[in-house]
Amino acid sequence: MTTTHSAPEASGPPPDGDLETRSAAMHDDPRFRELRGRLLRFVVPASVAFLAWYLLYVLLSAYAGGFMSTKVVGSANVALFFGLLQFVTTFGIAVLYSRYTNRHFDPLADELREELESGPTVPGARKGEDS
Repeated sequence: MTTTHSAPEASGPPPDGDLETRSAAMHDDPRFRELRGRLLRFVVPASVAFLAWYLLYVLLSAYAGGFMSTKVVGSANVALFFGLLQFVTTFGIAVLYSRYTNRHFDPLADELREELESGPTVPGARKGEDS
């Protein structure tokens, strides 16, 4: 995948090291590790829960045909409602993931991306502080 970015105007010396070097160094940053941990704390449990829910649906469809063919409303049976709930669950997880990342993931990711793109900063200085 190729992306194009407009070249920044020359406002001073180029940052120390190129983007690849800074990117490699970022992987050792404790904030980056925290970011990965935050992502995994949502993705792994949500994936396991959804796969278990889906497996339940498949197993019930395969081995509990009598239960799954039970009529609930009109000609709609349990299997139809389980199938529709798979869609609801998928969209629900997507909404929860979006909310989770907006609160717990994006602020730190934006900070790290800004630091990575702007080059090295003065040690100990934070955004918004006077140096």
